[in-house]
Amino acid sequence: MKTSPLLIAATLSTVLLTTTTSAHNKHSGHIQASSSADITAEFDIVHAKVITQGSHLIFQQAVTGKVGNKQPEKNGQLAGAEVYSYVWPTSLNSSAVGFEADQGILSLALTVHPDFDDTPLYDEDGDGNKTNDGDKWHSHWVVLVPDNACGEGALKVKDIAQGSSPKLPLTWPNLPIFIDSPGFDFSLAKSEVLVRVPLSALGFPASFSFDGVTAGLKINQQVHAPLLCVTDVFDVASGDLSLPGKSQ
Repeated sequence: MKTSPLLIAATLSTVLLTTTTSAHNKHSGHIQASSSADITAEFDIVHAKVITQGSHLIFQQAVTGKVGNKQPEKNGQLAGAEVYSYVWPTSLNSSAVGFEADQGILSLALTVHPDFDDTPLYDEDGDGNKTNDGDKWHSHWVVLVPDNACGEGALKVKDIAQGSSPKLPLTWPNLPIFIDSPGFDFSLAKSEVLVRVPLSALGFPASFSFDGVTAGLKINQQVHAPLLCVTDVFDVASGDLSLPGKSQ
C-alpha cells in the first residue's frame, strides 16, 4: 500500500509538534526559519537547504547554537535508549536508495546514540572496533510511518515484519527496521551541519522536496515492534512539515 509522505508529515506536525517557529523561503528552494527561545539552541533550526555540488547533494541545516553539541545521556542498555537526530524528510520514493518502493517517507538523518551501534561496516572512532561507535555522529536513511503504538498519531522507523523479505540497501545494518547505514561524509562546524550524499547513491539525479527537522527518538522498552519511535520533535524548519524546500 502506498503511503503519502505529506500525510505522514501532517500526522507528525499535528500530533507531535507544538512550536512557535515560523518559516518562509527567502531563497528559491531554501527554507528560512525564525529562531525560538523555547527550543534548545543546538536544535533550533534557522535555515535548511539541499544543493548539488559537483557529484554530490549537500544536505544542510543551520541552528542558533553549536551543532552536535548535545547528546543523549547514556542509558546503559538498548531498551529505552535515546537517539538525537538532524533529519531531512523528503518526497523521494523509498526505492531511490534501495528499499522496497512506496514504504513511507524517506528521510536522511544524522544521528547519535551512546547505547548502541548501528553502523557495523564502519569504525568511526578508529579504535579497531566497529561495534562501539554509536556515540559518534553518523548518517542514515530511514523510512518513517505512523504507528499509534508509539503514541497516538506518532511516527516510527518502519519495522520489517517477521517472516518478510523486503528489498533493502546493500548497507542495511541487519536491524529489523527500514534503516540504512551508508557512511556518508558530514561535518558539524559551529552552527551548521552538512551531509554529503553522492548523486550515485540515489541511482539517478533527483529533484525532490524536503524539510528540516530536529528530533529525539527512543528504542521501545520491549525492544520489539515498534522498535524505534519518534518521541520528541524539537523543531521543524517549515513550521508545519509541508516539505517546501526544493533540491537545487
